[in-house]
Amino acid sequence: MIVLDKQLRTEAILLDQKLNQWADNEMRLSDKACRAKDLPADFVREFFEFVSKISLKLLDDKDNFYGYFFFQMGKEIRLNIGSATATNFKGAKYVMYFNPFIFLPLTIDQMGNCIRHEILHIVFQHLQRAKDLQDHYSKLALNLAMDIVVNTYLRPLPDDAATLDWVNLQYHLYLTPFGTLEDYVQEIQEAIDKREKTTTITDEDNTADTDILTKFDPLRTHDVWNESDTIDAQLLGRFTEKYVDSASRGKLSDHIANAIAQIKDSNHTLPWHFYLKKLAGTVASGNKKTTARRNRRQPERLDLRGQLRNYKAKIYIALDISGSISDDEFKQAMEEVFQIVREYKTEITIIQCDDHIRKVYTVRTIKDLQARPAGRGGTCYAPVIEYANKHKIDLLLYFTDGKGEDKLRTIPSGYKILWLIGGNGDELSLDNPYGIVKRLHPLEEENSAAEFFFVEKGGYSMNNQEGISLNF
Repeated sequence: MIVLDKQLRTEAILLDQKLNQWADNEMRLSDKACRAKDLPADFVREFFEFVSKISLKLLDDKDNFYGYFFFQMGKEIRLNIGSATATNFKGAKYVMYFNPFIFLPLTIDQMGNCIRHEILHIVFQHLQRAKDLQDHYSKLALNLAMDIVVNTYLRPLPDDAATLDWVNLQYHLYLTPFGTLEDYVQEIQEAIDKREKTTTITDEDNTADTDILTKFDPLRTHDVWNESDTIDAQLLGRFTEKYVDSASRGKLSDHIANAIAQIKDSNHTLPWHFYLKKLAGTVASGNKKTTARRNRRQPERLDLRGQLRNYKAKIYIALDISGSISDDEFKQAMEEVFQIVREYKTEITIIQCDDHIRKVYTVRTIKDLQARPAGRGGTCYAPVIEYANKHKIDLLLYFTDGKGEDKLRTIPSGYKILWLIGGNGDELSLDNPYGIVKRLHPLEEENSAAEFFFVEKGGYSMNNQEGISLNF
């Protein structure tokens, strides 16, 4: 193993020399910055051959989970990422990017841990969790918090890696190991807000247009996440579950096993109204001023207020009147819808439909719901999708028994969809739902009258809905 590491290190040194020679020639012969697409083909080939050897080393490791996970991922070179490796979800797969300027000078063990670092971000669901936090915390605080979570489990790390000890020293904190992302980011943000203007690391991104980065930059480590395909959390969770299932071929370390259990739990036990609240909360409309945050551009000016994104959802609800969802079941679900969207002060539009759109009207309270006519046709989702595309909505809830076409003739554009399957339906007929699909459990027949009375009085019971897991 020691001999192999020496051979790999020699290859890395030679590749690093080729890379720097190319960069020097490019900058001397032209005014343009170095770009990954301009890299010599032979260097790219040799680099990925080298990465393949690192991958085989991970497969031979006692904890081979990382090797099998990495084997499934796409691999690309990016020169404008602020770390040796970075990850996003692109083209229906996870992709790992390498910045050879930062990657090649590392030791072989450090290279392996950079790959493990990115895989832990995925397994700990940081891509999804960061989206929930990014409107409340700075990019720097989020990047540091995510990195110290995963770096706790890795040794050796690059000398400039964001570790728990480094963050504690830089920001005069007393963070302890094995904390949560949410706890870390809160304390780091408070420390960043207290720092003097002379800090060496700020949340101002002064290198956004740089085509090449040669040193670790904690502000740029996760920029590629913003380039990920637009995909709902549940579908991304299913993709992640497939990756971890394929990679779990031996004894897993405790932190990996626990993270996988949480992925599976969140994929199968979260109730539909959880997803509705999550989706409605991600629709942003403008900014609002706040005294709780400093102005990003002039943090020393305490008289200037900062900004938070203001949330307001334009929600359409399609009701399949040809399906077998009962009136009581629909009214009970609608009460939960109104409770969730009430805080967003938005108007809800109801679409009654079967194989055509039969009626469209707006509601503000559950009393505005109109009687549902008997369906005159079968079920076809395309008319509603086309209507939603035309009216540029933000969120579509579709109540149906799921028995429609298997392929949409029009692709949803610019909004999120939550499919709620009720009545006698078990699953959605579409091969690709372009959104989240959740089962709406029917009411118990003997309790339906009581539940309806409770809804009409303004209360709500979730006893007959999907079970809620507290292990997020």
